[in-house]
Amino acid sequence: MKHFPPHRILGALPVTAALLLAAVTPAQASAPRNPLPGDGLRLTVTTGDSRSSDTRGTLLLCDPPQGHSRAAEACADLTAADGDIGAVAHKDAVCSLLYAPVTAHASGRWNGRPVSYTKTFSNTCVMLAETGAVFALDDEQLPEPAGPAELPGV
Repeated sequence: MKHFPPHRILGALPVTAALLLAAVTPAQASAPRNPLPGDGLRLTVTTGDSRSSDTRGTLLLCDPPQGHSRAAEACADLTAADGDIGAVAHKDAVCSLLYAPVTAHASGRWNGRPVSYTKTFSNTCVMLAETGAVFALDDEQLPEPAGPAELPGV
């Protein structure tokens, strides 16, 4: 067994530490980072059929609410549904039967869980009635509750 003097061992420590750090650093640098802090979703709404290029979108962040003009309402709707867009409370609305399809898409994280949602609705009114303020981009109006004054022929 060889015996190494203490000054040689102490002199090798900085070199050994540098080699260990160099080996660990690339693994940390290549680890994917979550670009959405806290609760956040990338939202898009595409008007028309699947070949349409009429798409608008935004990034909705909920801590604090920001992303579009109804961010606070959208975050409240998502909080009540625990981040499940399909479980957002439906609004009572009288929507036309006009077929003007829109596809809503959301992806991101909610309470640390991945969220992925895509659904095509027959028109914007139906989408807003079923998803609350979540996809109310570009100051779209949310459907008002149905009442006697809104029913045809009343």
